[in-house]
Amino acid sequence: MPMDLSLYPPNAAVDDGRLTLGGCHVADVAQEFGTPAYLIDAAGLRQRAREFQQALTSRHHRSRVMFASKSFPTPSVMGLIADTGCGLDVAGLGELLAAQRTGVDPAHVVLHGNAKSDAEIALAIEMGIGYIVVDNLDDVDRISRLATKPVPVLLRVSPAVDAETNAAMATGHDASKFGIPSHQITEVIERIRREPLLDLRGLHAHIGSQILNVDQFEQAVASLAQLERFDVYDLGGGLGIRYVPSDVAPSVEEYADRLVGAVHRHLGTDVELLIEPGRSMVGPNGVTVYRVTTVKRGVRTHVAVDGGMGDNLEVSLYGQPFDPAIIDKAGAFEVCDVVGRHCESGDTFVVAHELVEPEVGDLLVIPATGAYTFTMSNNYNGALRPPVVFCEDGVARVAVRRETYAELFGRDVRGG
Repeated sequence: MPMDLSLYPPNAAVDDGRLTLGGCHVADVAQEFGTPAYLIDAAGLRQRAREFQQALTSRHHRSRVMFASKSFPTPSVMGLIADTGCGLDVAGLGELLAAQRTGVDPAHVVLHGNAKSDAEIALAIEMGIGYIVVDNLDDVDRISRLATKPVPVLLRVSPAVDAETNAAMATGHDASKFGIPSHQITEVIERIRREPLLDLRGLHAHIGSQILNVDQFEQAVASLAQLERFDVYDLGGGLGIRYVPSDVAPSVEEYADRLVGAVHRHLGTDVELLIEPGRSMVGPNGVTVYRVTTVKRGVRTHVAVDGGMGDNLEVSLYGQPFDPAIIDKAGAFEVCDVVGRHCESGDTFVVAHELVEPEVGDLLVIPATGAYTFTMSNNYNGALRPPVVFCEDGVARVAVRRETYAELFGRDVRGG
């Protein structure tokens, strides 16, 4: 099928038959930095961050957008977004240290995690971050033991919403490993209030990821309204994006309008409101470029590229469909299975997909890969993790360089 540019970042275009991103010819970027590579529309990402902020603050002045760093946890991407005025939501010591490297105001950082360590909590307290999100009673014990002065906290609760998404992405139901089940919330609030060094400011709720039905965000707000009122509400992220042409995703404006409307109806107009977009922030602003290494025509046509589940686990983990395309080439279309290079039958991007008749050496691009692909990249079969390249104003620059074999084996200690 023809390339659907609506799935690509806002600064992608086809110029005289060649795909460009941020004014850079993708083929030239691939030649300079190799494949596979993650390409980011830097200006598009800034634009998206500002779009979220404008949509939220224009409807509710006392609010802040917190980028969900787990979706792309590098200081380069986190810093670009933070420089627009967004805060950062982090989970784990590595993401907290990455936030520290960006130079973001610590007051604009929120720490999550269902299994926080002493080291994470201690650093968060030392930095003076905005909020630590209490996920369980062990968090209460650790913060109480490590704090030397009152620590602002939010309590993550289950809004008892069974999100319409992949089961691995649903986090708002009572059986989730995240947060306090609905029937225990009152008891845990009372427990926190008995601790003099925990300053409970409000509640956090997150129903899941890749949510395309905004009604479910409204349901979560209505659920929180059944509890006592607080000054701060962090409603998490989860807004879905388009991965394939048939997907229909809510706009940022629609999401903000419905979410803030529900907050005003159920929680009030003067609360502090936080949201945590991740996938919907960076996902549409990234593409991955590969080179075709093998075309095997038999019972099926298998088109193998030089990457796969080492740089994109979303198909294997979530069954996420994608829309790959051969670029800079015209011709007849052929029905193909696009597969990766790793030794797993499940290392498949898409089955029975139309591509311009593929040949070894062609460049293949997959759009909507800005979120979670770098996050979950790995070294299956000794693959090196790809570079991250920012494309803007006709200039391509490395934000994260390609891993080297020295780094791959640098932690190994061989005895004998």
